[in-house]
Amino acid sequence: MPEVRVVNLTKKFGNITAVDNVTLTIRDQEYFSLLGPSGCGKTTLLRLIAGLIEPTSGEIYIGDKLVNDVPPEDRDVGFVFQTFALFPHMTAWNNVIYGPKVKGFDMKQATTVGHEVLEMVKLHERLDAYPGELSGGMMQRVAVARALAAGAQLLLMDEALGQLDAKVRNEIRYEIRKMAKDLKLTGIHVTHDQSEAMAISDRIAVMRKGKILQVGTPQELYMNPDSIFVAHFIGESNFLEGYVTGKNKEGNIIIELREGTKVEALNGSFSEGSNVVLSMRPETLIVEHGLQEGQNVVSGVVERITFEGSSIRYEIRLDNDEMVIAIKPTLSGDWLEVGERTKVFLPVEYTRVFPYPETGLKEELSVA
Repeated sequence: MPEVRVVNLTKKFGNITAVDNVTLTIRDQEYFSLLGPSGCGKTTLLRLIAGLIEPTSGEIYIGDKLVNDVPPEDRDVGFVFQTFALFPHMTAWNNVIYGPKVKGFDMKQATTVGHEVLEMVKLHERLDAYPGELSGGMMQRVAVARALAAGAQLLLMDEALGQLDAKVRNEIRYEIRKMAKDLKLTGIHVTHDQSEAMAISDRIAVMRKGKILQVGTPQELYMNPDSIFVAHFIGESNFLEGYVTGKNKEGNIIIELREGTKVEALNGSFSEGSNVVLSMRPETLIVEHGLQEGQNVVSGVVERITFEGSSIRYEIRLDNDEMVIAIKPTLSGDWLEVGERTKVFLPVEYTRVFPYPETGLKEELSVA
């Protein structure tokens, strides 16, 4: 099954650069996600790989073959759209065997393939149903079956689960990944839903404004983001502005936040006077009754509490007027109340520090 490589790939639509000099390798049999906000270029990149649009410059390889001039039907690609794109006048069966018939399979071979893929997507009992008689999840299974029946070695999913309700989406995303793995396909999954990408991907490329900011496993992106935007887009983070006042004997830096609040952070690469942004995941903050004064303990008032089932989300206004979010397990039992004064501990081992962005923190966090 194919490795996919794009080299210095650019696509422009007039004055708009949708994909900006992207170089990327997707490994053989990998289930890979392109993740980013709407308009970041991920769908354009997928369509370039599929051959549905032509690049302005750069190269696309599927396996060892340069495919820039190869038409879509000869790339062994199965493309699954967000809108299902089934033929409404055809039954599930006829939708599925359409590809094999167009590709010149004999009828016996097409029938065998059709039965196999419908069995695989658990729709063999609905092969006589028309798309209008199927649920959204069933229609998307038919769309995947049609792509597989045509002999795809590369499965491309363009926001394919976006129109499904949350429960169905959560179920079918694992089924599609399992099918790709069982068939030893290479899968590329486009989504703006970071939880979806984190759940099913071997690796993820985070895109913004036509560029790839970082590629890594879900764990790598979550625990070691390379930029403020990735830390913001993958999961959730607190961001506190400050500047470096020096280092301690352990080699960690001391950051002075707004109104003189000083905290220690696990990073020795910034020089004294550097403007920085301190980042911490909400679940790493410790908020509980009985916290004592000490290094990296800051005070504030609980402004809002949100019960989220398995967790409780606290929005706390610090005494220096900055807001932080802390998330605690519901079963911890040590609940706070709105308006209560509290202390928040920022564990040094979970701190991450970034240089202050030239365009400002607000612009760096923007997903537009």
